[in-house]
Amino acid sequence: MDVMPQQDPESRRPSQPSPEGPRPPHDATPGADPYVMPAEGATAVPPPPPTLRTTLRRAAFGAVAAGVLLAGALVAVPDGKDDRPKEPGPVERAEAAATAGSPASLSDLTALIGDRQKWVETHPADAPSWATLGSAYVEWGRRSADAAYFGRAEEALKRSLEARPGERGNGEAWVGMAALANARHDFLAAKRWGETVRKQDPKTWSVYPVLIDAYTGLGDVKAATEATEKFGELRKGVPALARTADLYRGQGWREDALATAREAADRATAPAEKAEALHRLGELAWERGEPEEAVAQFDAALRTDAGHHASLAGKARALVALDRTDEAVAAYQSALTKLPRPAYALELGELYASLELDGDARSQYEKLAELLEQAKAAGVDESVVQARYESDHGDPAVAVELLRGQWKKQHRSAAVADALGWALHRAGKSEEGLEYARQAVDTGVRNASYAYHLGVIERELAQYGPARRHLEEALRTNPAFSPLDAPKAREALESLGEPPPGGPGDMQPPPPPPPVPSPEPKREAGPEPKPEPKKEPKRESPKPEAPAPVPSKTAPAPSKAAPSSPAAVEADASKSP
Repeated sequence: MDVMPQQDPESRRPSQPSPEGPRPPHDATPGADPYVMPAEGATAVPPPPPTLRTTLRRAAFGAVAAGVLLAGALVAVPDGKDDRPKEPGPVERAEAAATAGSPASLSDLTALIGDRQKWVETHPADAPSWATLGSAYVEWGRRSADAAYFGRAEEALKRSLEARPGERGNGEAWVGMAALANARHDFLAAKRWGETVRKQDPKTWSVYPVLIDAYTGLGDVKAATEATEKFGELRKGVPALARTADLYRGQGWREDALATAREAADRATAPAEKAEALHRLGELAWERGEPEEAVAQFDAALRTDAGHHASLAGKARALVALDRTDEAVAAYQSALTKLPRPAYALELGELYASLELDGDARSQYEKLAELLEQAKAAGVDESVVQARYESDHGDPAVAVELLRGQWKKQHRSAAVADALGWALHRAGKSEEGLEYARQAVDTGVRNASYAYHLGVIERELAQYGPARRHLEEALRTNPAFSPLDAPKAREALESLGEPPPGGPGDMQPPPPPPPVPSPEPKREAGPEPKPEPKKEPKRESPKPEAPAPVPSKTAPAPSKAAPSSPAAVEADASKSP
């Protein structure tokens, strides 16, 4: 397992810049911009000017070499081994990944952090290096679920902005602040930071991924779509394909999401980027109710990059669906050890509860409470996960209060809408919860839990037809979407029974008997204005009998008209005298 360098910025914090403004380091070349990083890499320091002795030696060497060449002497050349391009080190790989907009491996990210920590100690006015360090802290904290690094990230990014404000071209520090806000689930703040950068320079491609995350967290599908399209214009390749696949997935376009995710996986080359793409394919397979395929994709992601710990949790989820619960428990425990996210702790607790291991479930819920407290202390908002726990295992009223707060913060994603609707239902306010549950399902996302929650709420409100439809949708989407809720969905569907022969009762048309006798008296009342328009068809009905002689030319027509013609003749004869 990759180990993060435990270097505390507080203990190694460089001295504050001079009040007269940042000064270039003592070893910088005259006239160099102190804010521009050296061209040869983060750790390359410009050499001091050569001494007179060195200059004379170089001149003498050049003269000798020229003489040898002019004389036609053979000059020894390297055998080619030193001419090969140098293999990029971990720092260079991490920088290349950041430049491409792709994730770096945890080991490379660790090397980059260590490199920037050493550099800013002696170059405290290097704004770009502080911004890079802060963004690397954000990425490490996000991918290791260690929220303590978010505080370090905030400090580094502020140091960068002190050295060079964002208005003076330090947009990368602003992008880092937006990424930090997203990591803390403060999507409104992330939106403000990101839109500030976009307003200053719309072609800064690095701002669009953070804007996509912010808009998605706020439930602004239109803005997220536009940001994704713009990112694809500015940054081609795997990162754009990955974002597009996520967009399709959020709108319920399964086929498009799968095709785009497969293309991203096929084109990915770096291990961390490849693992992320394979993980996405695993999640799509899981949502389709294909646990075998999901396990295969998650295993492939772990083989590609052993540090992709999120795939351990995804594999555990799929193993539960395959009834391989012992393996699932082990995978969950391993994932929580390496990536202690509150959502994983809740899932493992519910798995224990489904296995009737109540003691283990309680212990896991206690672990969940500890993780939630740690996140809160680090400024991370985990209200949605906490509300999910309170709705089903704690106090639904607390869940309602938490989620109403999220809604007031404009956090109106499908996940928040679904959680709020379910919490209101569990708190005895099903009619109000119905609105939010419908909103979550109407986004189009194919989430079995959303359909299940809506179906249960509709059944509670005696809307049996829609309830049956949504419960069937949940089980059709993913028959094993939850070890606790999937069996409950089947029980709820069975309790509704089969629909009536003509379909659900609330969808049957009204019985026809009442309108049948009403037209008869209206036909008798001739002078009334309403029957008058109906007299026209009566006039048309006898007229077709008049042209009966026309079809009489055919063979069958006379046989039908024969009995009617004598009666008409007799009637005329009786009238003649």
